[in-house]
Amino acid sequence: MKSTLLTKSLSFTNPDFGCKPEERHIEEYISNAVINLDKTSGPTSHEIDAWVKRILHCEKTGHSGTLDPKVTGVLPVGIDNATRAIQLLLSAPKEYVCLMNLHKEVPEEDIRRVFNEFTGKIYQLPPVKSAVKRELRARNIYYSTIYEINGRDVLFRIGCESGTYVRTYCHNIGEALVVGAHMAELRRTQAGSFNEKNNLVTLQDLTDAYYFYKEDGDESFLRETLMPMEVVADHLPKIIVKDSAVDAICHGADLASGGVSKLSDNIQKNSLVVIESLKGELIASGNALASSNEILESQSGFVVETSSVYMKPGVYPRLWK
Repeated sequence: MKSTLLTKSLSFTNPDFGCKPEERHIEEYISNAVINLDKTSGPTSHEIDAWVKRILHCEKTGHSGTLDPKVTGVLPVGIDNATRAIQLLLSAPKEYVCLMNLHKEVPEEDIRRVFNEFTGKIYQLPPVKSAVKRELRARNIYYSTIYEINGRDVLFRIGCESGTYVRTYCHNIGEALVVGAHMAELRRTQAGSFNEKNNLVTLQDLTDAYYFYKEDGDESFLRETLMPMEVVADHLPKIIVKDSAVDAICHGADLASGGVSKLSDNIQKNSLVVIESLKGELIASGNALASSNEILESQSGFVVETSSVYMKPGVYPRLWK
């Protein structure tokens, strides 16, 4: 659900400091960019990182939400400064299209009944080969839509909480149907605000765009291929701060009530929020110490405990002691 911005204090930004993310100089644009990459079947996610690094001649790259080698689809990759910010996507909802193969034929009504039962809160045991501790944990399935049933093959789309294992989901459905099942093919179609309709590009697209920039001096294709790192926070509630508060936060300070200009209406106490400038620049993220209404009414005190800083100090003037 899209949030609405509430105004706590009407503020204006100084054009001499910072800039809108899409207006950054091309070199700064690249080093603060993310790619909505269409991963192919075969390479690991870490191999994709290495290839992007080689194509753009950047210092470092990093992805969010590792995909197995055979899995295709949306793989957000951060460049240089954006490699830390892209971790904000780890908690974002995910969506997949999956082809599941049942080990024996089952009446269609039974398949649809079990899929309905596997919607909402479910419990999963991560697979043996996983990066997390192997213990039973709850995950939310927001929707699970069957597109086609052809014999023992079931094609479906699933929207789920981060950390859901679709391979395990298929295995558990097979167990519930008492016939067994396995995941035959999987494609990720969405991770947070990254999806197949939002500037999805291939490694070849990236290579061509960088060539036009370096050889012909045309940066337009590169700007279309890359996106400002700020998009990684689109799924999170935000607090927009005054220019006077920016540099203190860049030095790791917590956000005080007096520095707030605008805020999302869906902030809950102890939830993750992002802090942005009036120009839309991503400054930091942290833990909300109060709800939206409480922040609006507060006259003093801290409202966000800063945990990660993404903007370098000195972009805005130092107005604190």
